Amino acid sequence: MLKKVQQAFAEQGALSKTIAGFKAREPQKLMAASVTKSIENGNALLVEAGTGTGKTYAYLVPALLSGKKVILSTGTKNLQEQLYFRDLPTVLKALALPVDTSLLKGRSNYLCLFRLDQHYQHVPTADAAVINDLSLIKKWSNETQSGDIGELTYIAEDSKALPLVTSTADNCLGKDCPSYEDCYLLRARKKAMQADLVVVNHHLFFADMALKDTGFGELLPNMDVVIFDEAHQIPDIASEYFGETLSSRTLLELCKELELICKTELRDHPQLSKTADKLATLVRDWRLLWSDEPERGNWRDSSKRPEVQLALTRVSEAMGMLYQVLKGSLGRNEVVDHCFERLALAKTQLEKLQDVSKTGVSFWYETTRQHISLHLTPLSIADKFRELVFAEKRSWIFTSATLSVDQGFAHYIEQMGLQQADTLLLDSPFDYAQQAMLLVPRYLPEPNDARMGKALLKLAVPLIEANQGRCFFLFTSHRMLQWMANELPQHLSLPVLVQGSTSKRLLLEQFVETKHAVLLGTGSFWEGVDVRGDTLSCVIIDKLPFASPDDPLLQARNEDCQMKGLDPFALVQLPQAVITLKQGVGRLIRDVSDRGVLVICDNRLVTRPYGSVFLKSLPPMRRSRDLQAAVKFLQDLPK
Repeated sequence: MLKKVQQAFAEQGALSKTIAGFKAREPQKLMAASVTKSIENGNALLVEAGTGTGKTYAYLVPALLSGKKVILSTGTKNLQEQLYFRDLPTVLKALALPVDTSLLKGRSNYLCLFRLDQHYQHVPTADAAVINDLSLIKKWSNETQSGDIGELTYIAEDSKALPLVTSTADNCLGKDCPSYEDCYLLRARKKAMQADLVVVNHHLFFADMALKDTGFGELLPNMDVVIFDEAHQIPDIASEYFGETLSSRTLLELCKELELICKTELRDHPQLSKTADKLATLVRDWRLLWSDEPERGNWRDSSKRPEVQLALTRVSEAMGMLYQVLKGSLGRNEVVDHCFERLALAKTQLEKLQDVSKTGVSFWYETTRQHISLHLTPLSIADKFRELVFAEKRSWIFTSATLSVDQGFAHYIEQMGLQQADTLLLDSPFDYAQQAMLLVPRYLPEPNDARMGKALLKLAVPLIEANQGRCFFLFTSHRMLQWMANELPQHLSLPVLVQGSTSKRLLLEQFVETKHAVLLGTGSFWEGVDVRGDTLSCVIIDKLPFASPDDPLLQARNEDCQMKGLDPFALVQLPQAVITLKQGVGRLIRDVSDRGVLVICDNRLVTRPYGSVFLKSLPPMRRSRDLQAAVKFLQDLPK
């Protein structure tokens, strides 16, 4: 097989003959050869492929030529669609292969015919926008072949109608559903079962692995090769799914469904409606014990508050009462039967989440404006993941532009239990010394100094003006982003786009179309965003992205590290911050012709010993501490 792969990447090979402008790079060929070897030997491989390596083709070509069954998992739905609709067809055409492929998303991405019918006939709100969206969805439901909600481009991504016409693992009726035979999710999963290559995302992969939900419980055993792209995200995602979570949203949705059934098919059962309503009221009262502003905190500590204990006792008792009423109603209606099963699961989860004496896990809570969720997260997934990977003879390939720290994989290997895996570290083929400059400005206050906002503003304005916009301004906190969103437009005549004002996709489209804008973003804009050419030639990062010291999961991992006599800063906080920074830096240079300036507004890069770990992990750009040198670099770029 290696010979076939090498021929595909050769100068006059299949890829260069059919893909305009394709020219294989040496790191790409090395990665393709390593992936081929891993697939042939059935072992695990970790590959860091620097930006511009062409890693997608480097794993797709061996995977497709292998003739084996492949699961390809990536970080987000957008990347899933890019792989499935753009990259995969391109490579399949070049290789002239008749490979059966399938795109599988999470269940909330597919229309649920039963819930559409239920809510279209009995609209649970007087909101005109929701009623209008339901009408549009109903019309689309008569035209769609796939039932993929992604086709509804004329409905807002956050429309309140969408949860009414999609299902969750909780409220899906399964084989008891009247629309079971026509279920779009079921069709998508059947297609995935028969496909040679299935494209999924990490959340779907681990949700189904952890929940033993119908799908991967059957799908994974048939697969010979598992490829994780954007593999740096896996430790956090897998931890989430190997733990326990219970949200007030889950309980309130359950109560809402029971109330709807009592208004339609079970009008003779007022006790059920009253009991569900009582639970819903007590769940809302429980949420009111925290402030309106979203927060995360330590559940071990918070659960000791007397008022929290009292509220949860009342919620628990109301769940017990509803459980008994539902038990007496079994067999009358499939929705009631399913709600009974969901409530039984929620009761068990709440019991686990109230037993905060358990060790080796973090107990934490998170609030949104309307809901609260409780979480139990294992501090390490290494043992469970090692068991999953090495249980059977199967190839597992983990790749990303950001897996290593300080030129090594030790941190990732330890997190994932992948001591038996092969490793490959490939530098980017881009000429960073010529293409980019790293500015670490002089005379900045310490990152948490109250004067930092004004200093950032004073620094950013001349850079943005010199570059005529075309800038990402990335923040580690929403607080600083909001402050800058208020101040920056007063000092610039250029458009300022702010994360949260509309969807991420629309913001990026506006940024590209406007050409001379500055985009302010936090977390989600640090990765998975690909803006090539001179549309983006300046990235400003407000400070080194260390996780908040108040983060309960970080606190628990730090404590666990200390108990083992190890240094939590060196082993937990620093590696995590390095990988996040590398992601942010990766937004700047996306192609061989890109040029630009990266600005990291944090003195600690040069004043603290650990600064060298960050610098060694970054591409080899020319460095400067002189603002005017960076301004001149930007002024000299073609506009």
